[in-house]
Amino acid sequence: MRTRWVVLTFAAVLLGAIGGAMLAPQPASAVSRDMIELQQQVAQLLQGQQDMRSAMDSNNATIKTLVQQSLDSVNKLSAEMSSVQKSVQEVQANTGARIDTMAQQTQGLSDNLQDVQARVGKLSQQLSDAQNLLQSIDGKLSNQPGATGTPGATGAPGSPGATGGPTTSNDTPGGNPPPGMAPISADTLYQNALRDYTSGKYDLARQEFSDYIKNFPSNDLASNSQFYLGEIAYAQGDFKQAIGAYNAVLVNYPRSFKLAASQLKKGMAELESGERAAGIRDLRTVESHFPGSDESRRAHAKLREVGATTTSRAPAR
Repeated sequence: MRTRWVVLTFAAVLLGAIGGAMLAPQPASAVSRDMIELQQQVAQLLQGQQDMRSAMDSNNATIKTLVQQSLDSVNKLSAEMSSVQKSVQEVQANTGARIDTMAQQTQGLSDNLQDVQARVGKLSQQLSDAQNLLQSIDGKLSNQPGATGTPGATGAPGSPGATGGPTTSNDTPGGNPPPGMAPISADTLYQNALRDYTSGKYDLARQEFSDYIKNFPSNDLASNSQFYLGEIAYAQGDFKQAIGAYNAVLVNYPRSFKLAASQLKKGMAELESGERAAGIRDLRTVESHFPGSDESRRAHAKLREVGATTTSRAPAR
C-alpha cells in the first residue's frame, strides 16, 4: 500500500513536470529525452513493486507452511501425551492391584505369625501348668503313708494314694473339651479359613471364619476372623456388609490387633458405597489415632486422592 502511494505521488509529480514542460517552450529533443527518462523511472518503480509483492507472497507461503508444521507437531505431541497418560493410568491401576494383593498376603502372613505366637504362648502355659500339677502330685504322694511303694499307693480311685484321680479331670491339659465345642480345634479351623481366604475361596472362608467366631468367641483370633469377614465382603463388592463387619471389630474387640486396619477399610468401603462424609471422617480418625502406622499412611494417601483435607502432613516413610 505504501509503495502504491509512492508511485502515485511520483506519477503526479511527473505529470506536473510534463505539464510544465509542455507549457514552457522547450526544444523538441529535450522534451523527448525527459519523457524517455520518466518512462524508464516509472517502469523501474513498477518492476520494484512487482518484485516486492512476489517477495511478500513467498514469505507468506513460508510462514503458512511453518505454522501448519507447528500445528502438526502440537497435534502429534498431544496424541503422544494422551498415549503416555493412558499407559501411566494402566500402570497405576495394575500397581494398585498388585499392592492390594501384596497387602492381603502380608496380612495373612502377619496373622499366621500372631497365630503361631498365640499357640506358643498357650503351649508354654500348658507346660507350666502340667509341671506345677506334677510337682503338686509328687508333693502329696511323698507325704502319704503309702508313698514307700506299698500296695496302698495304688488304692481305689479317689483315695489319697490313687494314681488315676488327678489325671481324669477335665480341668487338666489332657481333659475333654467342654460340651458343645466344635469337633475341630480352633487353630485348625482358623488356619483352614485363612488358607481358603488367601486362595480366593471366599464362600468357604466366610463359613469357616463365621464358625470360628461362633465356637471360639473369646479366643485371640476371633477379632481377626471378624475382620476377614469384612475383607471377603469388600473383595466381592458388598460394601454395606463390609462396613458392618469392620464396625463389629471396632465395637466388639477394642483390644484387637485389627483396629487400625478395620477403621481404614471401613472408611474406604464407605467411600466406595457413596458415603463420602462418613468415609472421610473414618480415614481422618485413622490418621489421628494411629499416627506413623502403615494404615495412617494409606489413609493419608486416600484422603488426598479424593480431594479431602488431611489431619496431618504426609507421614514419613
